[in-house]
Amino acid sequence: MENTKVDYKNVFYPPGGILIWILIIVELITFGAALIGLVVSSRENPSQYHESRMMLNVVYGAVNTLFLLTSGYFMAVSIRSLKQEDIKRTLLNMRLAMTGGLFFILLKSVEYSEKFAHGLTLGYNTFFNFYWLLTGFHVIHVTVGLVILLFIYFGLKKKKTGYDILDAEAGAAFWHMCDLIWLLLFPTLYLIL
Repeated sequence: MENTKVDYKNVFYPPGGILIWILIIVELITFGAALIGLVVSSRENPSQYHESRMMLNVVYGAVNTLFLLTSGYFMAVSIRSLKQEDIKRTLLNMRLAMTGGLFFILLKSVEYSEKFAHGLTLGYNTFFNFYWLLTGFHVIHVTVGLVILLFIYFGLKKKKTGYDILDAEAGAAFWHMCDLIWLLLFPTLYLIL
């Protein structure tokens, strides 16, 4: 791994490389299409969607939003530290970013267990079908993001000199995509319908 210099003025070499951005665009289109489907479906039975939304815990959703946004902040700081070749600060901020992701998954697990306990599972109604598919798919993305960040973290920790900024930026871009998707899911599922 080497400190790779990249021409950021070239659109084909955005932070993390073009392939991660193609993946991000595809993921955003997928989640966007599902959210549009949710909104269109809610127009067919607005009272069911409203009553179902009222069964969600807005505090859990808001706290999870704070976890992910804080985590994203620490990931951005870690990339800045990496560009300044401050590996110690990079690793600290990556640990904080991953901690935010773990807290997100922990609180989401509590929320999921409460839904199961009340019988609000996949198949309960159309709203909860969307809820489980959208939030479950997002939790998978957060989990994959944590695995990616762990690989980057241990790679940087093991390597005393030289690093590949593109790998770290690609991991950070994926992590920020998880933030962005949640910023679309939270208001749509918890606040609007």
